Amino acid sequence: MKKLEDNSDLRQVEFEAEISDERHQFAVQYDVLEALSTVSPEGEAVAIFRQHADEIAGMGATALARDPDQEVVVISENDLD
Repeated sequence: MKKLEDNSDLRQVEFEAEISDERHQFAVQYDVLEALSTVSPEGEAVAIFRQHADEIAGMGATALARDPDQEVVVISENDLD
């Protein structure tokens, strides 16, 4: 995962990842980070993202498969198991 950026205005962490030799733009919502970590991501979103990167990657692949034509694939609470 590359270009990790906290977008606190939109309450999401944005990143770029390569899946099947193609680069895709992703965003994981703060609600997902809070559900994974059980703490508020305010001011700590990137650190929480890094702690749960493997889980987020799996959810990102699922979200991408659901709608591969999105410009930015948004990982939301709907993607939590």
